[in-house]
Amino acid sequence: MFLHRPRRALSAVLAAATVTLGAGLIAAPAAQAAEIGTLAITPATGTDETGMGFTTSGACPDTATYVIASVKGSGFPADGQNVVGNAPIETYNTTPEGGMVIPLTSTMRDYANIAGFSTLQGKYTFTVTCRTAFNGTSLGDFTGSVWFTSNTAYQTNDPDVKTDTTTALAVSPSGSTEQGDAVTLTATVAPAGAAGTVQFRDGATALGSPVTVSGGTATLTTTNLAAGSHSLTAEFTPSSTSYNGSVSAAVTHQVNAAAAKPTTTALAVSPADSAEQFSPVTLSATVTPAGAAGSVKFTDTVGGTATTIGTVPAAGGQATLTTSSLAPGEHSFTATFVPQNGAAYLPSDSGNVPFTVGAFEGVSTSEDITTTVEAGALVISVEDPHVVLPSPKLDANGELLTTAGALNPVTLTDTRAGNPGWTVSGQVSDFSDGATHAINGQNLGWTPNVIDHVSAQTVTAGAKVDAAAGAEPSDSGTAGLKSSHTLANGKGLGTSHLGADLSLNVPTSTVAGTYTATLTLTAI
Repeated sequence: MFLHRPRRALSAVLAAATVTLGAGLIAAPAAQAAEIGTLAITPATGTDETGMGFTTSGACPDTATYVIASVKGSGFPADGQNVVGNAPIETYNTTPEGGMVIPLTSTMRDYANIAGFSTLQGKYTFTVTCRTAFNGTSLGDFTGSVWFTSNTAYQTNDPDVKTDTTTALAVSPSGSTEQGDAVTLTATVAPAGAAGTVQFRDGATALGSPVTVSGGTATLTTTNLAAGSHSLTAEFTPSSTSYNGSVSAAVTHQVNAAAAKPTTTALAVSPADSAEQFSPVTLSATVTPAGAAGSVKFTDTVGGTATTIGTVPAAGGQATLTTSSLAPGEHSFTATFVPQNGAAYLPSDSGNVPFTVGAFEGVSTSEDITTTVEAGALVISVEDPHVVLPSPKLDANGELLTTAGALNPVTLTDTRAGNPGWTVSGQVSDFSDGATHAINGQNLGWTPNVIDHVSAQTVTAGAKVDAAAGAEPSDSGTAGLKSSHTLANGKGLGTSHLGADLSLNVPTSTVAGTYTATLTLTAI
């Protein structure tokens, strides 16, 4: 957070810097004063095209009113090249410590291009000079450096000088814990920017795998410390050759043996309450906590005498035993948990579960004798579902167009059990040319007939249905076959063939075209 905002717009500084650079190479101030502080360069690492900035470690002397900045190094003039033009100090923001925050308006690649070279290499030193507006004499300098390890990448620490690190270890909970409790080890690495991993150790033994340092810290939580005294350390291994590794001071941590934990055991018997002799009886024990290692001893008490009928290992808190050798009489079952490690868990008892075994009364079996009378089916079909009537002709009175034909034979087969009898009926839809024109279905009539049938059947043709005398498409009546009418009635099993003579009256107003209707034949 900055404590001071400039009273003049930052654009003035940028403009000043631009004018200075536009003028070509301008040498740094000729007269240099003693260095009065350092520059923090941000970001600490970057490329030749990264925007950089400075923060001075303190304020300029009181007599200084302006600052100018320059850079020296391979490719630049020996006296340095300006990177910030002469600008009032009040232009810049300040830090709580009084330092100035000075942004650069160009990149190192820009400055190299202005100086006329292309390869950035080695150390480049920046100097911020405190001065007055028109006096080039330095009143105090702040300096800082970057190192280009390639033509495009820089860092703010000297690659030839390794930075020492320190590692501190904190253990939580501190002092001591009980065996099996979670213990958290937190390593703090300084400086915080040092990247790498931390290997936590218990004496010489590694605890887990190395943990990556993030934000200067690395953390490991373990529940595997054995009872006893432990000497815990954290060893930092840097991933960069710019840093030296470090090991924390040892932290002593006492792990106390855990007190034996209580357990509970519950017993369920299936079937409940009673069973017949020689029938399987299942005893199921549930041990809590489920992680308690050990076994369950099942006991059967009869007449005051207790007998162990089996011991089963507990797995996931469950143990099951099935027996079919119980004698007739009154029984009392008990499940007892026996821990594998008496120092870790306490034993527990389910208490008695009463059970009665009845005398064996023999066994029986049975067979079913079944026969099936098939339901049969009522089937109706036509071999050719398409009937084509001749084109209607004008009748003698000139009032209607008429045509006639025959229904294709209808086959009906009845194989149903019970000989219920049947009826075949028909109903027609309106005729349509597939567009907007229609012939009313009332204009179709029929005269049913029976073609043939088997001797076991009695079949009667339905009554004649007269066609309407040219009902218009809009007529909503139910004449003709527009409503359902009987084609034939029959009784008896077997196959019949049915037919009908068709007659169609067409209004003379009907538009020319091919008209089709659907005659639906239903057998019930």
